[in-house]
Order: sequence, then C-alpha cells, then structure tokens
Amino acid sequence: MPMINDQSVPPPEQTNRMQRNARLVLILALVALGAWTLHGFIAALVWAAIIAIAIGPLYAKATLRWPPGKHNIGLPLLFTTLVAVIFLLPFIVLGIQAAREAQALMHFGTEAMRSGIPEPAWVGSLPFGAAEVSDWWKTNLANPSDVSGLVHHATHSAGMLNNRELWTAFTHRIVTFFFTIVTLFFLLRDGKSLSNDMLLASHKLFGPHGERIARQMVSSVHGTVDGLVLVGLGEGVLLGIAYALAGVPHPTLLGAFSAVAAMIPFVVVVLLLVLGAILVAQGALWTAIALVAFGLVMNSIADHFVRPGLIGGATKLPFLWVLLGILGGVETWGLIGLFVGPAVMSALILLWREFVRPAPLLDDKPARKTLSPVPIAGQ
Repeated sequence: MPMINDQSVPPPEQTNRMQRNARLVLILALVALGAWTLHGFIAALVWAAIIAIAIGPLYAKATLRWPPGKHNIGLPLLFTTLVAVIFLLPFIVLGIQAAREAQALMHFGTEAMRSGIPEPAWVGSLPFGAAEVSDWWKTNLANPSDVSGLVHHATHSAGMLNNRELWTAFTHRIVTFFFTIVTLFFLLRDGKSLSNDMLLASHKLFGPHGERIARQMVSSVHGTVDGLVLVGLGEGVLLGIAYALAGVPHPTLLGAFSAVAAMIPFVVVVLLLVLGAILVAQGALWTAIALVAFGLVMNSIADHFVRPGLIGGATKLPFLWVLLGILGGVETWGLIGLFVGPAVMSALILLWREFVRPAPLLDDKPARKTLSPVPIAGQ
C-alpha cells in the first residue's frame, strides 16, 4: 500500500478553515441561486409577510377564542379569504363603475363626432382667461371634423400600445396576487413555528442583536400600517363625504382613490388641487376653495401630528427618517416600499443607537432554550 506523505496533508487548522470557506461559498451560491429562482415571486412573498405581520395581533386574538384544530386549516383559510375579498372588492366596484361609464363615454363620443362639443356655460363664468378658453374651444372642439381628428389621434395613440405587453403585465399581477394569498395562508397556519425558527437562526448568527432588529422591523410594519393605511382610510372617508357635499361626481370612487393617495405623502395634495381646478372651471369657486382648504388642513394634521405619533411611537424613529424611508422606499420598491422603507430605516437607526450607546445585554450566551416569538402571525 502506498504511503501518504505527511507533508502533503494540511494541518487540521488549515483543513477546518478551508472547509468553513468552502461551506460559506456554497451557502452564498445556493442563496443567490434560490433568490434568482424566486425573483419573480419576491414581491408576493414580501406582501404576504407584511399582511401577516399587520393582521398578526387580530389573528392571535382569534386563535385564543377559537383554538386551531389538529390540521389548523379553518381559521387561516377564513382570514386569507377575508383579506382577498378586502383587496378584490374595490377593483370589482371600479370595474363595474368603469363599464357603466364606458357606455356613457361611447355615446358622448358618437354625439361629439356627429355635432361637435358645444361650449359649456361655465367657460363664460371663469374668473380669468374666459375669452382665451372660449376661442380655443371653438377652434378645437366645436367643429365635428376637429373632434373626429382628435378621437382618431387618441385611438391611434392607444393602438400604439403593445397589447401583448399589457396582457403580460396584467397576468403577472394576477399571478402575484394569487401567490400572495397562498403564501399568506401558510404564514398564518405555520406562523408560530416559523417565527421561532427565524429567531433561533438569527440568534445563532447575530446573537441577541438579531432578535432586537427583528422586533424593531416588525414594530415598524405595525406602526406603518397604523400610520399610513388606517390614517389614509380615515382621510378617504372624510374626503368622500366632503366630495359629496361639494357636488363632485362619483364621490365614493374618488374617496376610495383619495384613501390610497393619502397613504403616499403629498399625492393627495395634488389630487385636491386638480379637483379644485375642476370645480373652479365649473364656476364653483367658493366650493373649490372650501374643499381644498378642508383637505389641506386635514392632510396637514394627519402628516404632522397623527402619523408621526403612530409610526414614530411604534419604532422610536424620528419622523424625518420615517418620511425618507417612505419616499425612498416608494421610489425604489414601488408601493411595497411604503412598508419596506421604514422597516429598513428603523433597523439602521437601531444599529446606530446600539453602536453609539450600546445597551447592556442581560443574556449573551451562545444559545437560549426559550425564545419569545416575533408576532408574525398566530402569536
């Protein structure tokens, strides 16, 4: 039997180091491969996690009142169905309203191409520029041939859109929503064991600091849901009532749109100004001023007093960083950045505070037998 040269065998320390490095490279490669494989569904996974965290306290109360059975299917399925209905109902109502408006719009377009669009009475009551607007209207909209050319140009521009791309984008969003709901069901069903496993993993990797960061990010999601979603819904209800009193058409639909717009800073202000301009164009100057003033005051109170207390109180994060997290998150991640941005900012601020003023840790042991779970769902 050939003898192995002792000089060709690396020492144990070097072997262990090589194995650790190889294992680290393998782990990173597998994580990157898994992320690349799932990159099309990352948005669905993140949305499901955000919703699970947001409804976690309510789901926990429900599990205390109705303990899950052996298979734990009924309560997660009920909550998942309710979430799906809440998200789908506005789109169903919007689709029905759009179908009704489409018929009226087609009738209006046919009449306009036949006899032109007569100048409305409110043009003459404009506080300034009435003559210029009247001349433009007579030149571009009063003649049926001009209206036909305008309709043809609009139809041609719309036809330039790639129907295949639109259908692909629509299908992708439907699939994303479906996988969000499916993932939410499993997060609700297995949330307790999943949060325990995540805490154990973070404790092994980062020690007690990992649990602090996880709790800070969960608190940030709760605070953001309260400060953005709930406050936005409240603003939408109040603005919908104001639209109805001001005589704005479709106040319920505009109120729902305003609720979504109020979740993103400064967007609802633009919407109010546009609606105010429409009311001024219709001759309702004082109504427009009252509506815009009411909306701006309400939005200012929500942005400067209510939201900082809800979001900053939950995360102990200065509202400037909350605002930067929201705006930067929306710019980088889209709508999901409303929640991801503040969560990332709160984690970074927590790391900075512990770096500058480290808090004494009561337990720095390598592992703990019992970990209190982060309330993702089912806690």
